[in-house]
Amino acid sequence: MTTRRIINEEKSYIEDDGRLPPGPSNISPAVPSSVIWKLMSFTFAMITLPISTYFFAVAFVFKGNATYAGALAALMANVVLMAYVVMAFKDDQEEMREEAEDAKKKL
Repeated sequence: MTTRRIINEEKSYIEDDGRLPPGPSNISPAVPSSVIWKLMSFTFAMITLPISTYFFAVAFVFKGNATYAGALAALMANVVLMAYVVMAFKDDQEEMREEAEDAKKKL
């Protein structure tokens, strides 16, 4: 078995071979923290709201009828889901509007 000798004139993988982008690196997260907070809050709401609605409706609203309470809990899960979708569309439209304003300012 032979080994390869490293010659000093050759570049090693550690040295800069010109393929790195110029300037400092960008270490900002790919997803903004506001998006993560919204996702976490809607996840919490998706877990707690239907379950609490079910138990509240069984005990106080429908007086033991689990079918109607389950249907109301499913409805509340859909309400949370639709609220998340609407908020996501609004955020996306706001980002597009801000990008358009930034592009106008650059011109």
